Amino acid sequence: MRVQQLLSDERPVDILRGKAGSVNNLAIGDWLRRLFLYVVLVVLSFAFALPLLWMISTSLKTDPQVYHIPPIWVPNPIRLMNYPEVLTQVPFGLYFLNTLRYALPSVVGVLLSSSLAAYGFAGIRWRGRDALFFIAICTMMVPFQVVMIPLYITFKHLGWLNSYKPLVIPAFFGFPYYIFLTRQFFLTIPSELSDAAWVDGCSPFMVYWRIFLPLSRSVLVVVGLFEFMAAWNNYLGPLIYLNRDELYPVALALRMMRSTFVEKLAWPYLMAASTMVVLPVILIFVIAQGFLVEGIALTGIKG
Repeated sequence: MRVQQLLSDERPVDILRGKAGSVNNLAIGDWLRRLFLYVVLVVLSFAFALPLLWMISTSLKTDPQVYHIPPIWVPNPIRLMNYPEVLTQVPFGLYFLNTLRYALPSVVGVLLSSSLAAYGFAGIRWRGRDALFFIAICTMMVPFQVVMIPLYITFKHLGWLNSYKPLVIPAFFGFPYYIFLTRQFFLTIPSELSDAAWVDGCSPFMVYWRIFLPLSRSVLVVVGLFEFMAAWNNYLGPLIYLNRDELYPVALALRMMRSTFVEKLAWPYLMAASTMVVLPVILIFVIAQGFLVEGIALTGIKG
């Protein structure tokens, strides 16, 4: 009986040891899965960043290093003079200024028009609201190539060619994607706030200006960042509407420099110019990445 009692006393200990072993096995398995996931993400991130790294590396090379086989990833010696020399080849400062001339006003126009339209679709109840919003969303399926010629004819009759008006004024009438993005965020704002403002006698515009906009800083930063990137990288629009070299933005300037530098086999100059064009967008993204993640998460555009 004493032996059976001792054996029965040890069974709970063995059970606990077994449970501890299974817990340790689960922890190790979970750690291995996380390690595998991180390794895959690092490899994919490196694959996506590889063209950018090659561009930066080529911008710091001499001509013999560009055509060396096997390829040289780390330039030796590093030639920093490619950057000031490419600025003397073409008026790059003018092209940067031209891009900002229509990129910044278009950001302002998109923020005003998209937030106002989104407030009408999310903060005010009126008949036919959902149907009109559905029609607005359907226009996202129409590619720019379909309306390119009608828009060109319209802007030609208005006398807007060879100016930044075709690139700026449409932004003040709203873009469907930005309206959708802002509306989704406005729907997360409690309706009790706007109801209380209505009771206090605020007009619809004051509700929009004093309640919705101050609470929507993150989504407005996201919309502004997306529009700035789209305007900065816009190539087809300026190619259609601008015919004078002194009005070219950086996208068309790169095309012009490509035809010049490729004929001279000056790939380091072309890569230096491309790096300077990409750098402002990267810096803005790094500065605003916190707002970008928050805005996208709260608008429900995940995955």
